Amino acid sequence: MDEESQNQKKKGKHGKVKKLLKDEKDTRNHKRQGTSKTEVEINTNQKKVKKKQEDEPPQRDKGDKKRKVKAEASSESSDLSDVEELTEEEEEDEEVVGMVVGALTPEELEKLKEAVDDRKKLVSTLRGKPWSMMKKLQTLKESQEFVEKYEGALGKGRGRKLYAYKVMMSKKWMKFLRDFDNFTTACIPWEMKIKDIESHFGSSVASYFIFLRWMYGVNIILFGLTFGLVMVPEALMGRPYGSIPRKTVPRAEEANAMDFAVLWDFGGFAKYSVLFYGYYNSQRTVGWLKFRMPLSYFLVGVGTVGYSYMVVIRRMARNANEQGGGDDTSFNFSWKTFTSWDYLIGNSETADNKFASITTIFKEAIVEEQESRKDDNIHLTRFLRVLANFLVLCCLAGSGYLIYYVVRRSQKFTLAGLENYGWWERNEVNMVMSLLGMFCPMLFDVISSLENYHPRVALQWQLGRIFALFLGNLYTFIIALMDEINLKRKEEEIVKLNMTTWEASLYNGTLGENSTAPSITADPADVPRGPCWETMVGQEFVRLIISDTMTTYVTLLIGDFFRALIVRFLNYCWCWDLEAGFPSYSEFDVSGNVLGLIFNQGMIWMGAFYAPCLPALNVLRLHVSMYLQCWAVMCCNVPQERVFKASGSNNFYMAMLLVILFLSTLPAIYTIVTIPPSFDCGPFSGKSRMIDVIQETLETDFPAWIGKVFSYVSNPGLILPFLLLLVLAIYYLHSISKTYKQFNLDLKKKLQTQNEENKKKNKRAALKAANDLEEARNASTQLQLEQQSKNASSRGMDL
Repeated sequence: MDEESQNQKKKGKHGKVKKLLKDEKDTRNHKRQGTSKTEVEINTNQKKVKKKQEDEPPQRDKGDKKRKVKAEASSESSDLSDVEELTEEEEEDEEVVGMVVGALTPEELEKLKEAVDDRKKLVSTLRGKPWSMMKKLQTLKESQEFVEKYEGALGKGRGRKLYAYKVMMSKKWMKFLRDFDNFTTACIPWEMKIKDIESHFGSSVASYFIFLRWMYGVNIILFGLTFGLVMVPEALMGRPYGSIPRKTVPRAEEANAMDFAVLWDFGGFAKYSVLFYGYYNSQRTVGWLKFRMPLSYFLVGVGTVGYSYMVVIRRMARNANEQGGGDDTSFNFSWKTFTSWDYLIGNSETADNKFASITTIFKEAIVEEQESRKDDNIHLTRFLRVLANFLVLCCLAGSGYLIYYVVRRSQKFTLAGLENYGWWERNEVNMVMSLLGMFCPMLFDVISSLENYHPRVALQWQLGRIFALFLGNLYTFIIALMDEINLKRKEEEIVKLNMTTWEASLYNGTLGENSTAPSITADPADVPRGPCWETMVGQEFVRLIISDTMTTYVTLLIGDFFRALIVRFLNYCWCWDLEAGFPSYSEFDVSGNVLGLIFNQGMIWMGAFYAPCLPALNVLRLHVSMYLQCWAVMCCNVPQERVFKASGSNNFYMAMLLVILFLSTLPAIYTIVTIPPSFDCGPFSGKSRMIDVIQETLETDFPAWIGKVFSYVSNPGLILPFLLLLVLAIYYLHSISKTYKQFNLDLKKKLQTQNEENKKKNKRAALKAANDLEEARNASTQLQLEQQSKNASSRGMDL
C-alpha cells in the first residue's frame, strides 16, 4: 500500500507540473494572439486555482496540517511529534519535486525553465500592472512559490545543488548590498536633521547646513594634519616646558599666568604652549625618530592650503556636473502632483516630513512661475536698484573707516600698555568687527527690498555685499596688523641690543679673554626675549575667532530664542498680534550665516600658520553650531514668506569660498617670503626667511643637482610664463565648457519645440478623427432614418 500511495503522489506531482506548463503555454499563446494581459492572467489564475482544488487534495491536507501544527506550536500544549512529522513531509515533498523534475523529458524541462523565467519577469514588472492590490499580492505570492519550488531543481545531478546554492547566494548578496546601502546612508553625519529641515524650510535653508557639514569635513582633515604632524611631535619629542626661554613664561608674567582673564586672552601659559608658533624649537631634528620639525611645520602649512584649493575646486566641478543644462520646466506641476509621493514610506514621522517637503516644493515652484511671468516698470526698478547700490557703498565705506580708526586707536593703547586699560579697550577691534558683521547684513537686507529681484538673485546680491563688507573689514584688519608687525620688529632690534648688554652684565666684566672659568647659566624665565610677532598674529586671529563665535551664539540666543518666547507667551495679552506684526518670529538668515562660515574659514586659513590650534577650535565651533542652529531653526524660526529653490546657490557658495581662500593666502605668503622671522622664537628662528628651510633641506639631505634644479624652477622667469600659460588654459577650457553648455540648451529648446509641434499634430489628427467619426455617425443615423421611413411607407402600402 505504501508503494502505491507513493506512486500516486509522484503521478499527481507529475501531472501538476504538466498542467502548470500547459497553463504557461496557454498564456504565451494568448499573448501571441493579441489578447490583453490582464484577461490572460485572470483566466490562468482561475484555472490554476480550480486545478489545484481538483487535483491536489493531498496538498490541501498538508496545508491544513501545517496550519494545525503552527497553531499547536503557538499554544502552550504544543506537541513535538507533529513538528517532526511536518519536517519529514516537507523533506518528502522536496524529494518528490526533485524526482518529478528528473523524470521530465528535455523538452518539458525547457518549457519549465521558460515558465520560471516568465514568472520572474512577471514579478519584476508587477508594480506597473493596472491591477488591484489584492490581485497583485495574490499573483506575487503564487509566482514566488512557483519560482522557489522549481528553480533549484532544474539542474542535473550534482549541478542541481550548485545551482540552488548560487541562487541562494545571489539573493543574500543582493540583500547585503541593499542593507549596506541603507547603512552608509544612515552613517552620513546629520543626514536626517538636514532632511527634516529641508522638508519644512526648503532647499535654500538646507543648503546652508549641507555647506556647514562639508566645511566640518574639510576642517577635520586640516586638524588631522596640524595635530598629527606638528603639535603631537613637538609635545612628545621636543624639549619640555621650562627648558629654554621660548618655552617658559617670563618671570614678570608668572604671577598672573593662570588667571582666567589672562588665559581667556590666550596669554600666560596658553601663549607659551604648542597652541602658538613661538613655542616650537628651531632644532633641525627632534626625538629618537629624528623628526624634522621645521620642515614638517612648513610643509603642513603649505599642504593645508594646497588641499583646500584641491577640495574646493573639485566640489565646484562636481556641482557644475550635477546642475547640467538646467531644470526642465515642462509640465512642472503635473510631474510634482503625480510623482512626488513615495509609496514605500512605512513610518508616520517620515510621511509627515515627506508631506511637508512636497508642500515646500510646490511653494518653490509657484514662486518660480510667478517670477517668470512678472512684468514691472523697468525705469522705476533701475532707479531703485541704483539707489540701493549707492546706500550699500556708503555703508561699506563707513565700516572700513570705522575699523581703520579702531585699529589705530588700539595701537596707541598697545604702546601705552594694555594693562592700564579695561576689557573693552583690549578687545575693541574684535568686538567692533563682530558687531559690524552682525548689524550690517540686517541693513543690507532692508536695502535689498527696494530692488525687487528674484529671491535667488536677491540672495546672491546679499551674499556679494556681505562678502565685500567682510573682505574690506578683514583686509583693513590685516593692514593694521602689518603696521603692528613693523612696530614689533623695531622693538625686536632694541631687544637684541639689550640682550648683548645683559649677557655682558652676567660676567660683570671681570673675566679676561683667555679665561677658562665655566660659563654662567641663567634661569630661562629671567632671559630677555623678543616680542615674537608671529605669536602676536596668531593670538589676534584666535581672539577674533572666539569673539565671533560668542557673538554668533549670543545673537542666536537673544535674537531667536528669547524673541520666540516673547511672541509665543505674550501674544495672548498684548495690544496687537505679535506673530503677524512686530516682532513676529524670525526667519533664518541664509546669507549672513553662509558669509559668517566663509570668513571664519578664511581667518582659519590665514592664521593657522601662526596658531596651529585654529583648525581644532574651528572643528569644535562647527560641531556645536550644527546642533545649536538645527535646534534654533526647528524651534524658533519660521519658513520664509517666499520659499525658493537653491539650484545654483551651492556653487555660488563655493565660488566665494575659493575667492576668500585665494585672498587669505596672499598675506600669509607675503609674510613667509618677505618678512624675516623672529630671532628667538618659532621653528624658523635664525633664518633670513621662512622658505629657506626648503633650501637647507635640499642642500644637506639631497644631491647637489636637485638643489640646482629647484633654484632654476623657483626662478621668477619660469614661474610667470607658467602662470600665464595656466591662466590661458583655464580660460580656453572655460570657453569650451560654456559653448557646450549653450549647445545643450539650444538642443533642449529644439527638442521642446519639436515636442510641441508633435503635440499639435496629434491634436489636429485627433480632431480630424473625431470629425470623421461624427460625420460617420450622422451618416449612419441618416441611413437608419431613411430605412425606417421606407419601411413605414412599404407597410402603409401593404395595408
